[in-house]
Amino acid sequence: MQPKTGLNETLALMKDLRQRCEWDAAQTHESLRPYLIEEAYEVDDAIRAGDDRLLREELGDLLLQVLFHSVVAEERGAFDFSDVAEGFLAKMKSRHPHLYEGGPKQSWEGMKAKKRDSIVDGLPAELPALHRAFRLQDRAAGVGFDWPDAVGPAAKVEEELAEVRAEVDRGAASAGNGVPDLILEEELGDLLFSVVNLCRKLGVHPSLALDKANVKFAARFQGIERLAKSRGIDVRTAGLPILDALWDEVKASSREG
Repeated sequence: MQPKTGLNETLALMKDLRQRCEWDAAQTHESLRPYLIEEAYEVDDAIRAGDDRLLREELGDLLLQVLFHSVVAEERGAFDFSDVAEGFLAKMKSRHPHLYEGGPKQSWEGMKAKKRDSIVDGLPAELPALHRAFRLQDRAAGVGFDWPDAVGPAAKVEEELAEVRAEVDRGAASAGNGVPDLILEEELGDLLFSVVNLCRKLGVHPSLALDKANVKFAARFQGIERLAKSRGIDVRTAGLPILDALWDEVKASSREG
């Protein structure tokens, strides 16, 4: 049986490409940034699709980015792939002192909090807002700023929803130019933030929950479109009562299925 390819071969290939391929040789950390982000999203799409073949391929593309940056850094004399691997091993062992250092089991966020001056330290500003909210709350919990259970966050959601309703009753809404009422926008932000916190306390990542809700809504509305087309209904002019009735039909059929 032919031995499987390892990291040494992939690293050697990356170095060879830097020497002999014009495009690869021209790349820098900065020029590679968009590709790194794109590849991460493609891995996520493969996971969402449940496609192992595609996941394997996309993980290879993501590995390429790790190798690429490591080789570029080595050429600059900054660090090399061995340093990256060494840092990885050290970090993983420090995250699990009860497994590798004979110490007590500890919260990762609690351990990290001891090394940070603020909960925002090292948290990328460009993270998607939903995920950033989750991480901020997770980090705050690491220093003890957290409810003991989900009862508190659930009550907070109700409190924030009441404040949104009060603003709506006050007449707050988007102006004719599409600019939202700033107080209403703030209250809605607080409501979303509190829902994220409730998700966190219940062990559900809000990004994953919302992604599944998006998929479900899209599938059901496509069902409305198909049903409307089969009955000669134009969804653009049908109006809410008709569309709502079609929605109920599609929803009922999806449950039966």
